[in-house]
Amino acid sequence: MDSPLDQRLATALGGRTAQVLEKAFGMRTVGELLAHYPRRYARRGELTALSELRLDEPVTIVAEVRSVSERRMQNRKGSILEATISDGRGILTLTFFNQPYRRQELQPGVRGIFSGKIGAYRGTRQLTHPDYELFDPDEAAAMGEEEARRWAETPVPLYPATASFPSWKVQKCVETVLDVLPPLPDPVPDAVRTARGLLDFRDAIVKVHRPGTDADWHLARDTLRFQEAFVLQLALLGQRAERRAVTGPPRIPGERARAFDASLPWPLTDDQRAVGAEIEAELASGVPMNRLVQGEVGSGKTLVALRAMLAVAESGGQSAFLAPTEVLAGQHLRSITAMLGPELAARLRVTLLTGQLSTAERRRALLATASGGAAIVVGTHALLGDQVSFADLGLVVIDEQHRFGVEQREAIRTKGRAPHVLVLSATPIPRTVAMTVFGDLDVSTLRTLPAGRAPIESHVVALAEHPGWEARVWERLAEELAEGRQGFVVCPAIEVAASGAPVGEDDTPQQPDVEPDAPPPSSVTETLARLRTHPSLAGRRIEQLHGRMSGEEKDATMRAFAEGRIDVLVATTVIEVGVDVPNASTMIVLDADRFGVAQLHQLRGRVGRGGVPGIALFVTRAEQLTLARDRVDAVAATLDGFELAQADLELRQEGDVLGAGQSGRRSSLKLLRVTRDAELIADARELASGLLDADPGLASHPELRAAVERRFDDGERAFLGRS
Repeated sequence: MDSPLDQRLATALGGRTAQVLEKAFGMRTVGELLAHYPRRYARRGELTALSELRLDEPVTIVAEVRSVSERRMQNRKGSILEATISDGRGILTLTFFNQPYRRQELQPGVRGIFSGKIGAYRGTRQLTHPDYELFDPDEAAAMGEEEARRWAETPVPLYPATASFPSWKVQKCVETVLDVLPPLPDPVPDAVRTARGLLDFRDAIVKVHRPGTDADWHLARDTLRFQEAFVLQLALLGQRAERRAVTGPPRIPGERARAFDASLPWPLTDDQRAVGAEIEAELASGVPMNRLVQGEVGSGKTLVALRAMLAVAESGGQSAFLAPTEVLAGQHLRSITAMLGPELAARLRVTLLTGQLSTAERRRALLATASGGAAIVVGTHALLGDQVSFADLGLVVIDEQHRFGVEQREAIRTKGRAPHVLVLSATPIPRTVAMTVFGDLDVSTLRTLPAGRAPIESHVVALAEHPGWEARVWERLAEELAEGRQGFVVCPAIEVAASGAPVGEDDTPQQPDVEPDAPPPSSVTETLARLRTHPSLAGRRIEQLHGRMSGEEKDATMRAFAEGRIDVLVATTVIEVGVDVPNASTMIVLDADRFGVAQLHQLRGRVGRGGVPGIALFVTRAEQLTLARDRVDAVAATLDGFELAQADLELRQEGDVLGAGQSGRRSSLKLLRVTRDAELIADARELASGLLDADPGLASHPELRAAVERRFDDGERAFLGRS
């Protein structure tokens, strides 16, 4: 029998509402709607501290209307209605264009819920065209004293919302479903629920959305949070067991691998030896390896992967090395060839396969791959194509795997019979994320950096407080160039469209997540033209690099930069990973607040790689006490990638660990927070492991099996994901 949670929203709420919910939140079923839990709770009788609101942050707040005024616009027809709302201390302005009728609703003294995105105009914080729902004062006035008190103190759920579907509309949909919700099968076994003092599943769902007291939603959240952790761990451990059930031929290092180790000009670090031993043991066992190797830039991840590829080649197997960009694929090809030496590289026939190859080159690469002649194939997304086949794919290496979607990672894995999978990441992952999001992966860490790595100074160039500092940025770059060094200048856009929207790597104008009156983002084309005419950089060779250039153009530009024939490279994040130019000392990131913590850390890692001290300048117009500025400040404060990974996690307000960009869906963690729930996650994992040992197919727990299958549908099968 189907679960009530699987009922379509079109049936429960009507087709029109269901379409809006699917477009706004990706919801299709009753279960997905009920799992859209309140962000927080307010009360009709309390106000929200406006001083805690941050610029650029979508908010839903409870406040009181203080005043309303209307004035004519000077330069065009129509009027502006402005209402001020207050929490008794701070003031926030509501602005409406050509909507004079709202004056009848927004009467001074009325309280309500207001939703919008916090902006600023002439130093005053405001919500432009916010959605709102006003509390009915007559409703409270008609009640008795005790009834009115309860009405004022009953928690009001405030939901994650969009401009087209505010919080109270979400609440009305939830209320409609709750009114007819039948008993729900509980996925948590009775004994587990009783031992932990948890609510019944249906009771928890009702109380999280319709609490009578704070105690109701606290206990409901505890129940649902444990259930989420428990089901997720079962899903991940079940997937791990399923993959390990299919075995392949053992891959054992031989003479080539030993000769390669002996030829290295430096000894392996202790970390490289330890991780290499773990990988060798798994390759030899025949049980498919599924391992993440994480470590800072320069810690030797590629060398570890190459030693694994040599072990596979010893048994006649092939390895696919998947890189996110053509620039990086080309660099990996040269790096691997150089480490192997010309003789061994030729014997293994290290082959490049990208979308930019000529027809003849592509034909030769496809033939070498399909015949088994190429023992190591380095490529981009082109490796995922239907025309690409392998004779004996024994190992898949995925570099900077967070740049690939779940389906793409699966597509390359399925080109072999139970191949080993090794994913590499220079973005350190906190332990709780590893346990929560990719519990089907074993994790190895390379913490030891190579000797002689130069220090990097990091500075925030805060133009909001010091607009004159921008001139000093280019003077500082000129000083480094005068020392014979090179520099990067990174921009968030290739160019800016006439509309003011930045144009990304796919030629599509993107709507910036900033206020309408904010200046356009820095672009490669504009910055290139400006720097070529800048007096401090006169005579310098300045070129561009971005994703819309052809593979040949990008490769030629990177070669010229690496050989010192270009002084300054103005680029997008196409240079974020893997680009290795030892003479580059300066990294300037314009509009740094438009990048994530991990991106900024990766960009900084492009300099200071050759014994030359590095300097990273993060240029931003973001104001202090905004989330965007907090990200930039966090990166500038430390070079420790593991510390930054934790800071990044704590800056994410929605617990978006997988991220829409990685999983193809919205955040898959609902109530679970990896920064807070480490003990809960560990408890759930231990319980899930014991349950699967006793009942691998969950035959005795059909409700739990159904919940796990539903969780898989929600996209939790990701190897790894990040914002």
